[in-house]
Amino acid sequence: MVPRCKSSDSGGSGILLLCLIHKLNFIIAGHYISPFHDIPLKVDSQENLFNMIVEVPRWTNAKMEIATEEPLNPIKQDVKNGKLRYVANIFPHKGYIWNYGALPQTWEDPHRKDESTDCCGDNDPIDVCEIGSKVLSRGEVVHVKILGILALIDQGETDWKLIAINMNDPEASKFHDIDDVRKYKPGYLEATLNWFRFYKIPEGKPENQFAFNGEFKNKAFALEVIKSTHECWKSLLMKKCDGGPINCTNVQVCDSPFHCSQEEARSLVESVRLHFHFLKYIYHFTNFV
Repeated sequence: MVPRCKSSDSGGSGILLLCLIHKLNFIIAGHYISPFHDIPLKVDSQENLFNMIVEVPRWTNAKMEIATEEPLNPIKQDVKNGKLRYVANIFPHKGYIWNYGALPQTWEDPHRKDESTDCCGDNDPIDVCEIGSKVLSRGEVVHVKILGILALIDQGETDWKLIAINMNDPEASKFHDIDDVRKYKPGYLEATLNWFRFYKIPEGKPENQFAFNGEFKNKAFALEVIKSTHECWKSLLMKKCDGGPINCTNVQVCDSPFHCSQEEARSLVESVRLHFHFLKYIYHFTNFV
């Protein structure tokens, strides 16, 4: 079982209109680790329980993600053209409609064509939509049961979306496969499909497409996808494939050529400069009678 993780904030709280870009580094027992590479994929090798890294709590809008190109891969908000990124509210929802995150030690290889989708991977860890009743915290590591999977095709790339539930959820014992989501949370899968279909439209982009005509595949299919992406990650960490800008620095995978000491890891974190972003607030006033 993976030790309980806590996150270390290398950013800070804003004052007036000035705020620091928010980064969360991961620490176990006082030692810095990479959530991407150092947290085990599975909770127990004998069971199909997986560690999920929470990037975005349900009902929030900030597009937070594991920074795959930075040393030790902190969680940070995505930036495009110098602006922090947020997802729009897709009526009738507010922000992300599940706890959103990723499975560690997985990688969707952008140079490997997926046989089932005929598209290459999106160069990220595999995404997870956690459907439990609790709003989780950013940086939390939770044990999840995998229930199924959706194949999003984003700009010609395969972007798998796992459907899972927190093992500590009060209703977790009811859920074993994708059909249980239809039974106990009617409408949730349809809402999930529509959310992924439309969420980029407010940015002026077209609807997203899906493999299998948007059909959610079952648990057995999902486990095979996880297995495949884990093998891709192992090739990445062993330098058997081209990871491009992916930063593979780690402290736990001792036979990896990217392994570093804890002293080196701490130095990497402490040497990262803080980036500043100005936020502009506009208030609209109305006349009240």
